[in-house]
Amino acid sequence: MKYSPHEYQSFCIDYLLERPAAGLFLKPGMGKTSIALTAAERLLYDSFDVSKVLVIAPLRVAEDTWSRESEKWDHLRHLRVSRVLGSAKERRAALARKADIYCINRENVPWLVKLYGLSWPFDLVIVDELSSFRNPSAQRFKALRKVRPLIKYLWGLTGTPRPRSLLDLWAQVYLLDQGRRLGKTYTEYRNQYFIPGHRNGYVIYEWTPRPGAAAEIYKKISDICVSLETEGNVKMPELVKTVRLVALSPEARAQYDSLERDAILSLGDTIIDAGSAAAVNGKLMQIAGGAVYDEDHRTHELNTEKLDALEDILAEADGEPVLVAYRYQHERDRIMARFPQAVQLKDSKTIAAWNRGEIPLLLAHPAGAGHGLNLQDGGHIIVWFGPIYDLELWEQFIDRLHRQGQRSATTSVIVLVAEGTVELDAMQSLDAKEDGQAAMMRAIRARIKKFREVGT
Repeated sequence: MKYSPHEYQSFCIDYLLERPAAGLFLKPGMGKTSIALTAAERLLYDSFDVSKVLVIAPLRVAEDTWSRESEKWDHLRHLRVSRVLGSAKERRAALARKADIYCINRENVPWLVKLYGLSWPFDLVIVDELSSFRNPSAQRFKALRKVRPLIKYLWGLTGTPRPRSLLDLWAQVYLLDQGRRLGKTYTEYRNQYFIPGHRNGYVIYEWTPRPGAAAEIYKKISDICVSLETEGNVKMPELVKTVRLVALSPEARAQYDSLERDAILSLGDTIIDAGSAAAVNGKLMQIAGGAVYDEDHRTHELNTEKLDALEDILAEADGEPVLVAYRYQHERDRIMARFPQAVQLKDSKTIAAWNRGEIPLLLAHPAGAGHGLNLQDGGHIIVWFGPIYDLELWEQFIDRLHRQGQRSATTSVIVLVAEGTVELDAMQSLDAKEDGQAAMMRAIRARIKKFREVGT
């Protein structure tokens, strides 16, 4: 296929070529992969400024997207792509192959850095989904930080640079400029731009940006990071979101209320820490989805209301392919048991079959299909078996279908929400684009207050 870049894509290609370090913060569907590949190809074969390119990406993206994108466009088909995946032996064999671009999943970055050390051979590193390196305590960040001085070009791609807060920016920008703009350490950055918020004694649970901090941070990184909105640059399909409320049966409602009341009241007057709050909330989300795990991780199905609702949606779709986001394994297993046509997203073969229209019902977990995968050729209907609190995964998953190249004029997102449950809290936090952890804690505190008032 002939590559005819949009005006903004040509701008972004030049932007990368003019900077040894750059952040490309573009919404999904705007062609980040083709932009980066085109710029890399010019450094490889026009200026001969680099000889080896490393792409760090989520596993399925490393396995599928980069090689498929290079095969798609005429001007990129000569690029040799080697996928550094699988066992250690398979990864070493892939590194030994003569190629232009080497794709590795982000979990194996520490292994790769240890393997090469000071003999690091990649002069251009492209970090696909740079936001996955936002945690300065993570091993992947620490490993890449070690070899950063040995990298001539580093480009970071993401559509969600600050999925939860401005704190997420420090580690990402550090990989670009080694601390020149936002400080050499995370603590230095935090103390300069943030003030302590909610705390329990000496434990600080949240940090709030100082007045004017956001504008100052954005100004400091504006010379190496570019962000373009989709609207006005790309013709996108209409996005239609529908919340379908599911009423729990009397038996399921009683079980839900019992767990909510007893689990919360058993905490007494102590301050709820994030771990116990998440455990309570997780159990409630499971029940809202129709089943719950016991201590031995065995599944106990409690109701089938959401499976019934999904059956209705499939009937309404009238043969149109449907992509379903599940949260728990028991949701996946119960959907597959109910609907024999369902296929779980596993690898590039599944992706190709979906995009050819061969899979009527595709099941995917948001964490496994939330970044980089191009699924828009296979359908235009997404069903969430239940909402989540993670705004980044929520938006990224929807953008697998709602993106440039979607053949339908409309992308439909249907969310199954159990009435009167924590799923409503999750939806409210997503609608308000809030931090999921903070929203969850606030909702649980509200429920504690509700039950205590009832008991007095």
